[in-house]
Amino acid sequence: MATAEKVKDALGTGRRKTSVARVRIRPGSGKITINQRELEEYFPIPQDLNAVVAPLEHCELRDSVDVIIRVHGGGSTGQAGACMQGIGRALVKYDSDVEEKLREKAFLTRDSRMKERKKPGLHGARRGTQFSKR
Repeated sequence: MATAEKVKDALGTGRRKTSVARVRIRPGSGKITINQRELEEYFPIPQDLNAVVAPLEHCELRDSVDVIIRVHGGGSTGQAGACMQGIGRALVKYDSDVEEKLREKAFLTRDSRMKERKKPGLHGARRGTQFSKR
């Protein structure tokens, strides 16, 4: 296998909720592989599928690069968001001219919303016990 320098791979990491995606972009024909599965097979929900390819479509690089993604943690929406940010970051390393285009659509911005932790004495993060008059 060739080293990363010869192939000109661009690497990017994306995070969303508890999901982490490691993205590798290289010149190619537009093939997207996620955890060694095809994009449509891994993300059957159109909303998640569109989120993953959005940075590539916005930069008009969908058919000129191959994308290899390793993602773990969280659910499908979190993983799709992590892949989206990872692709955006890798595209900036692949071609620095697209950074402004990606930033205007917030493909490089980390969505920091996380699940709030459960507090002691409560049923959930904020839900308290039911009030009883008697």
